[in-house]
Amino acid sequence: MLLPFMASTIHAGGESNLSQEELTKKHIEEQLAREKKYAKEKAFYHGKEFNLSEFQVDEKSLDSIPSIEPEDDFDITDVYRDDQ
Repeated sequence: MLLPFMASTIHAGGESNLSQEELTKKHIEEQLAREKKYAKEKAFYHGKEFNLSEFQVDEKSLDSIPSIEPEDDFDITDVYRDDQ
């Protein structure tokens, strides 16, 4: 998978003064840097670096919260009446 990438960038120009071995080493280092960045982003998006335990709600405290009942019984049919 790395070889087609390297072959396409060898003839990209501007790198003709580097030897083949130096060029290969440079491309390998660039690819390793990309893979390292991808691994870090993957860990971030999968939530492995998150500690959300401080945001958890204690379910015992929910009993002390009063439930608020609606004051009016809203009827949506009044909104769509034709006799307005």
